[in-house]
Amino acid sequence: MLHENSYENIIIVELKAVINLENAHLAQAKNYVVAYDFPIGLLINFGSTSLQYKKIFNPNYNEEKD
Repeated sequence: MLHENSYENIIIVELKAVINLENAHLAQAKNYVVAYDFPIGLLINFGSTSLQYKKIFNPNYNEEKD
């Protein structure tokens, strides 16, 4: 049973395993966030020597949907 204040469908996660994150990876993750109308996304890279991550915001997200 879903409640009105449920926290489902509020974040999209894009996982990568590359040497270094590039602008194309960020653009792809942002496109997913906007296309699927999520408020927030995380781009996480496990392929680097240390963990890399970026938090992505959807500038077009409208919390009050019909």
